[in-house]
Amino acid sequence: MSTRLLVTWNVLKAWTLLIGGCAVLAAIGWPLGGYRLASLLVFFGALVAAALYWYADRIALGMVGARELPVGEAPALHATVARLAALAGVPKPRLYLLADGHPRALGAGRGLRGAAIAVSRGLLGAASPAELEGVLAHELAHIRNRDVLVQTAVAVLAAAVIELSRIGGWLQRTLLFVLGPIAAALVHLLLSPKREFAADRAAAALCGSPHGLADALIRLEQASQLVEFGANPATEPLYTFNPFAEEGLGALFVTHPPVGERVQRLRELDPDWRAKLRAA
Repeated sequence: MSTRLLVTWNVLKAWTLLIGGCAVLAAIGWPLGGYRLASLLVFFGALVAAALYWYADRIALGMVGARELPVGEAPALHATVARLAALAGVPKPRLYLLADGHPRALGAGRGLRGAAIAVSRGLLGAASPAELEGVLAHELAHIRNRDVLVQTAVAVLAAAVIELSRIGGWLQRTLLFVLGPIAAALVHLLLSPKREFAADRAAAALCGSPHGLADALIRLEQASQLVEFGANPATEPLYTFNPFAEEGLGALFVTHPPVGERVQRLRELDPDWRAKLRAA
């Protein structure tokens, strides 16, 4: 699928999310209060959608505990992102830092001019320059394709649904058992694993080689098995790969294809890589 088609498809999904949400609110309000209550709920839904559009990236980054990364603190990283963004034909996104040692990265935002990339200290310390470039290029591809528009909105909404279970007190576990699958269904309804394959191919093209990202995915998967990680599993779509253990509630929100399949597809973009490796 071309970049133009991917952008169009993601914008259509965002409109579907808006219209579908307003329709649900209208269906709730009409039997309870007729036209007036239905109109009020639809208006309220439109206001929430507008707020989500403008502030979803800040909400998502706040959920994962990221802080903005000044240029003076990481000039080389900012220069790398600026160079890759120019190659991708997108404005340079804001950069954020995750202070923990778990190697991971994520993208969030509403599109080209309202996007951000967050990287962890663990990723900056563990990844080689080529691997880091591959990860950054992958997130820039999500921004160019407008994947972040849908991913961020869906992740924030699903996380909000999960958090609703906390008001249940002693009923929290029961509410979580009901609300968890509802939130997961919303995520899987709008997000396909194919978006990751498309972003992987675009990242390989931006970097001039698929191997940096392929090596990074292997490293991230291995590190995830050694470093404990805990967060709201509804944020899974935002990351470069799934950092959550695929068990319990986390298993419901898996939207990334297996790392092995992604690495295989990346290696196939350069079928002579084994011969090149032996020659080196």
